[in-house]
Amino acid sequence: MLSNTPAILAKLNEILEYELAGVVRYTHYSFMVFGFGRIPIVGWFRGAASETLTHAHRAGELITHLGGHPTLGIGRMLETSRHEVRDILEEALAYERNGLVHYYDLLALVEQEQRTATLIMLEEYARQLIAEEEAHIGDIDKMLRVPGTLESVI
Repeated sequence: MLSNTPAILAKLNEILEYELAGVVRYTHYSFMVFGFGRIPIVGWFRGAASETLTHAHRAGELITHLGGHPTLGIGRMLETSRHEVRDILEEALAYERNGLVHYYDLLALVEQEQRTATLIMLEEYARQLIAEEEAHIGDIDKMLRVPGTLESVI
């Protein structure tokens, strides 16, 4: 057992709740897109919802691997009632940035431990999800750019 297993389990349960809220968030966004670009944008949001559910599955499996009990809770969700595509993408960007913080927090907890196989598994998980969240942030940044502009909005 890791010395700070309770803290790691608590963080993994926060991640689980956050990712489950993301599934609902991205699904909702997919319903609220209208206009000429609807089909590819809806597809992107539904793909993001599926990937976010996979992230939740992985967190839950790690929780039980460590002997913990996965939460039945779901993270906080706010309805801003702003449904222009740009507004939705800005909300998605904020969500992804907040999610990134959870994975960096988990990595910091894991890095405090002595090297074990379980530790390496958790460290690799945190690093992989950090990379995935950074890629999502990059995708959203590119969608928010003015066409023909290379300059990042973030």
